[in-house]
Amino acid sequence: MNPGVVIVPQQMAWVVERFGRFDRVLEPGLRFLMPFVHRVRYVFSLKEEAISVPSQTAITRDNVSIQIDGVLYVKVTDAVKASYGVEDPHFAVTQLAQTTMRSEIGKLSLDSMFVERDILNISIVEAINAAAADWGISCMRYEIRDITPPRAVRAAMEMQAEAERRRRALILDSEGEKEAEVNIAEGKKLARVLASEAAMQERINNGKGDAVALEAHASASAAATRMMAAALQTSGGDAAISMRLAEQYVAAFKAIAQTGNTIVVPANAGDVGSMIAQAMGIYNAASKRAPKAADVADEEVLTSSTYESPSPDEADTAAVPPLDDLQAAPSSELPQTSR
Repeated sequence: MNPGVVIVPQQMAWVVERFGRFDRVLEPGLRFLMPFVHRVRYVFSLKEEAISVPSQTAITRDNVSIQIDGVLYVKVTDAVKASYGVEDPHFAVTQLAQTTMRSEIGKLSLDSMFVERDILNISIVEAINAAAADWGISCMRYEIRDITPPRAVRAAMEMQAEAERRRRALILDSEGEKEAEVNIAEGKKLARVLASEAAMQERINNGKGDAVALEAHASASAAATRMMAAALQTSGGDAAISMRLAEQYVAAFKAIAQTGNTIVVPANAGDVGSMIAQAMGIYNAASKRAPKAADVADEEVLTSSTYESPSPDEADTAAVPPLDDLQAAPSSELPQTSR
């Protein structure tokens, strides 16, 4: 009906014909038409519309049959082409989306289709826009809503996903164990390094202490030797050395008796006097063989003219212990002399 005055809403396009021929497209607002001459033939909404694409069966490149559906977002851009370019633009775009989606899915495998869903949507939109340019309608975007593979394939995919998750868990566990072993090994290595450094420092400190102890022992031994030498020069020195030798003999015999079950002792182990006499004889022979320090000093003062060298008989006699001492000692314990 054409009352002569019409009001066109916002975002609407009215296509007007004059005597059955296209005349103009009415813009939003108040418009005047001649009754019985003009007629509003087509009415289009210029807003973006969502069209549900029915579910259909498609076959992937690896011959897997799937059920897939989607949502198509379209918008009328040219009301004249949408009116006279195609009979029903929305139905035509829906059918084109189904055929394009089926052809694009045939180019992909099942696994790549799940991964490359965005690329698949872009390919479908480009194919629809290339064909619908003459229809005055534009495809804004296409979204795959649901992909349903067969039951057997879905079970295999679930098993694969479970195996993949199990593999990742095992890898994470092995990496954790490896890091733990590495940390333990590094800790042991560091502990050994620190222990070796501490042991080395302790050995250094002990070496310093041993050196100080040896030095002190050597000083004490030297002082004791000097004191013993001074004591021998005094009266009663021979008695003191005899008593000292007797004490050392008894201590040595005691130590021998405590170290083992089998003991080798001299034949006259109970004759302490003979042992002391033998030791004193050796000491007297050694003292006669070595000149005293005072005698050496006196001999240095003497000139070479007053010095008389001992005869060979006297030298041999000085190197041998006194005859009385040799007779007192047993033949098995006589001192062995070497020339």
